[in-house]
Amino acid sequence: MSMKVIVGTQWGDEGKGKIVDLLAADADVVARYNGGPNAGHTVVIDGQELVLHLIPCGILREQVTCVIGNGVVVDPIALQGEVVSLKQRGVKVEGRLWVSDRAHLILPHHLRYEEAKEQGAGDSAIGTTRRGIGPAYADKMERIGLRAGEVCHPELVRAKLQQLTAQKNRLLRAVLAAPEVPQGALEDYLGALQAMAPKVADTTSLLHEALAQGKRIVAEGAQGTLLDIDHGTYPFVTSSSCVSGGASTGLGLPPQAITSVVGVMKAYTTRVGNGPLPTEFAGPQGQVLRDIGREYGATTGRPRRCGWLDLVVVGYAVRVNGISELAITKLDVLDGLESIAICTAYEIDGERTSHFPADIVRLGRAKPVYTTLPGWRRPISGTKQYRDLPAEAQRYVEFIESHVGAEVRIVSVGPGRDQTIFR
Repeated sequence: MSMKVIVGTQWGDEGKGKIVDLLAADADVVARYNGGPNAGHTVVIDGQELVLHLIPCGILREQVTCVIGNGVVVDPIALQGEVVSLKQRGVKVEGRLWVSDRAHLILPHHLRYEEAKEQGAGDSAIGTTRRGIGPAYADKMERIGLRAGEVCHPELVRAKLQQLTAQKNRLLRAVLAAPEVPQGALEDYLGALQAMAPKVADTTSLLHEALAQGKRIVAEGAQGTLLDIDHGTYPFVTSSSCVSGGASTGLGLPPQAITSVVGVMKAYTTRVGNGPLPTEFAGPQGQVLRDIGREYGATTGRPRRCGWLDLVVVGYAVRVNGISELAITKLDVLDGLESIAICTAYEIDGERTSHFPADIVRLGRAKPVYTTLPGWRRPISGTKQYRDLPAEAQRYVEFIESHVGAEVRIVSVGPGRDQTIFR
């Protein structure tokens, strides 16, 4: 048996979708363990781009069974739209996709509440995707949420949904001065919920049976380490456990089931939303990199903030997640640069440190300490073997390895499946 956990080592958007798709070629099960439709996992096959938000990327491999785990918050309407889109592309979904009966549901008022709250926060806004993720997790912790397994009691679900919506409508109206959720939205939601019902299952038992049968599982994480609710740049984080430990709680599997952790890192640094980003470009260089790398959110379309690679961040992620191997994506975006800077430490209030601070105020004062390496100044997207990469590109990869304590096993030099180097 084996279970690989795939985690993001930065602020999300590292290219986990492509890596999961590649590793799914040798997998039996791919299971999402956190987040919700705020994820945008992009896979490019034969030049066609497909963005998945809830459904694991393993759905694109015919032999794979896909699981949406209990740690995920599920929007039935978003899920239904994704299923329809996949079927239109000729992808078989029925009998291959299962939703945990313990997964909590995103309800219509969650989206309305989050949008109103973000709009009213002004400069203090977190910068969420406004997909209702945070409010759904908040209700889960407050123990007033609705779980997928309850779909077997449709009348009770209808009554509970109406009760919760009435409570939240009073809050929307009286406190946030926001529009209420109309009755029509509830009917559409209930329709999507019934469409989802045949896919709801005891996925914890399914996964344990898979392990007992010696099957290979890939646990697909969403977002990134620095967006983790506990270990990220709080409060500018998401509301779930993005780190490798979240795979255990988000799927119902014991920690000893994890046989390896693959950390996915972009060859530079990006993030969407607010919060400190120590290596962020201050001038036009950020826009240049944004355009070359197509750095716009797969879920929201928002422009991503860009900066040099930050090895303080990646090293922190390696330690927190127990990363055993790394996958570097978008190395080709750095083609043509005469020199490339890499942050290896911070200077905060006159002191140098290689540790990532929890204090958001101190992080905001962090000045990157850079090492500059020569660029390779030629395209690498057609390279098939690591030894054929320019010496400068190899040095860049090996410099990363030497500073973070994990080996780079996968190097992505373009969006396509075949634009990947395995070491």
